[in-house]
Amino acid sequence: MKHIFVVNPMAGKGSVMDKIPQIEQACKANDLDYEIYFTQKVYDGIDYCKKRCQELNGEQARFYACGGDGTVFEVVNGIMGYEGAQFAVIPLGSGNDFIKLFGSQEDFLNVNAQLAGRAIDIDVIKCGERYAVNQCSMGLDGEICAKQASFKKIPGITGEASYIASLIYCFFRKIKSVFTIQIDDNKPFTQTVLFAVAGNSRWYGGGFKAAPFALPDDGLLDFVVVEKNMNRLKLLPLINVYKNGNHINNPKIPATLTRGKKMTVHSDNLAAVNMDGECEYVNDATFEIIENGIKFVLPTTSGYMSHKESGKISATIT
Repeated sequence: MKHIFVVNPMAGKGSVMDKIPQIEQACKANDLDYEIYFTQKVYDGIDYCKKRCQELNGEQARFYACGGDGTVFEVVNGIMGYEGAQFAVIPLGSGNDFIKLFGSQEDFLNVNAQLAGRAIDIDVIKCGERYAVNQCSMGLDGEICAKQASFKKIPGITGEASYIASLIYCFFRKIKSVFTIQIDDNKPFTQTVLFAVAGNSRWYGGGFKAAPFALPDDGLLDFVVVEKNMNRLKLLPLINVYKNGNHINNPKIPATLTRGKKMTVHSDNLAAVNMDGECEYVNDATFEIIENGIKFVLPTTSGYMSHKESGKISATIT
């Protein structure tokens, strides 16, 4: 198997480069066929991964996303649909939300545990021509995501801090959207909402638990829709409730959770859509599951599978 490390040299404000000697040392010690590629611009990782998959022509290869959630997005979109390709994550960015369900950051920073890890099948969210493994959303959180990139550029601001700064900025501008939403074959409904989320996993925005019961390997997406029915002053103290994932079945928050395969969202006005932290403005979006769409590597130190078996990690809605 080839081991291909796709490195965003700007991740973690450049600290990612400190990890390279450890990666090289571990690969040489295990006598592995490996290569390291440094991305040069936005979405360069997508093009590189596609090119390598085509060249490998079905040969098994493990692509390591070395960076933040943006690097994960690029690797995932680069290898989707290619036989023999799997992806791993070495979390060196500011957010690293996707891995939270599968183990600690230390688990995933352990290069030897990654090299010896095993791949599992997980679901993927298809949104237009893009793919996401974590979450897609529209509404206030989509607008926050679109603005978050600006705050990330400020020295000393972490992924969570940049999300909070963007949240505050957007909170005092536009906090409501009117969407027409349809989930699977259910009747469409038009509602004034704060946001609509399609969750394949649980966290985004540097630690906000938007889909608190989602599992990325259960063949379903968790669609969370929060209605806008109160003013800013009443909403403000509820932000921490949402951050901690306590908004489902909470009498103070008009949130609904529906499990399904597909959600479409229409907005008469252009609205930001967030796909694993990558944003664009659209009138219409479709979030649809691809079951067992990609292979994801669990490091040997991950307790994800045993925690699922014991019930510590569960899709049960409480």
